[in-house]
Amino acid sequence: MPQQSSDLADLYPAAIFEITSLADEIRADRACHELLKQFAADLAAAGLDPEQSGSLAHGADYFLREFIIGDRRENLLRLRPGRVRQFAGNWYIVRNLEPNLAELFRILEGLAAFYQYLVEQGLVPGDTASQVLAEAADRPWFQARIDSFWAISCDGFQAWVRTCPLDDAN
Repeated sequence: MPQQSSDLADLYPAAIFEITSLADEIRADRACHELLKQFAADLAAAGLDPEQSGSLAHGADYFLREFIIGDRRENLLRLRPGRVRQFAGNWYIVRNLEPNLAELFRILEGLAAFYQYLVEQGLVPGDTASQVLAEAADRPWFQARIDSFWAISCDGFQAWVRTCPLDDAN
C-alpha cells in the first residue's frame, strides 16, 4: 500500500538531507536509497509494471546519490535551479566512458517522475518539480552537448565546459 503524504513527510524531513560532514552524507545517501525504494514500491502498487518502476527509481538514483549527494553534497529536497542541466550537460558526459542519449534520457525520465512523486508526497513544492521537468525536457540541448563533446579537438575542452559549468548553478 502506498505511503501517505504525511507519513513520508514525517519520515523524510528536509533536515535529514542536509550535508555538512561525511556522517551527514552517509545518512542522506541511506535516506535517499530508502525513499527511492518507497517510490518504486508506490509506483508498482499503483499499477506500473515493476520493471518500469524499478527503472524510474534507478534513473533518479544515479542523479541523486552520485551527483547531488555524493558530488555536490546538497539537499535533494532543496534542489537548486540548473542542477539537472549541469548534471546532464556536463557531469554525466565527462564521468561516463560512453555517454549516450538513451541512458541519459532514462535517467532524466526517472528524475522527472521522482520529483513529481515528491510533490505528491508533500516533500517539495510544485515549482521544484516544474523546474526539474522543464530542465529534463530539453532533449535537443542534451543531444547537442553530447555531440559537441565527441567533437572536441585540441584544447576545446575548456570552451565546452564554459558553456555549462558545474560551479554556476544559475
